[in-house]
Amino acid sequence: KNSITIVAGAGNITTTNVEQGLAKAWFHIVSGGASSIALGDSFNATSISDGGTGIYNFNIANDMANAVYSLTVSSQAGAGFPDKPQINSQSTGSFASRQAHATDEVDSGIYNATVHGDLA
Repeated sequence: KNSITIVAGAGNITTTNVEQGLAKAWFHIVSGGASSIALGDSFNATSISDGGTGIYNFNIANDMANAVYSLTVSSQAGAGFPDKPQINSQSTGSFASRQAHATDEVDSGIYNATVHGDLA
């Protein structure tokens, strides 16, 4: 495993596993409007798909060790209302997310997701 040694004031030395803290996958989706999404940039991603208005499906190239990993999603806010990105489901090789406004799904112009955890 890759690790680094960190010296913090007063001679305190800590060894940290670098691999553990790195993002294992990330996705940047751009939307051209309803039913038109594209992967703007990514890392360890195979594809994305549109699951309907405000629903996004993500496929990870190299699977995670298990379905219990940290997943963070964020989005561009809509005009005049707060949108809330939410995680619908996650498995070792994929996850789904939705962009909600109140109780309805809405498309977002920009949508991001980052995965942290152990690779298989």
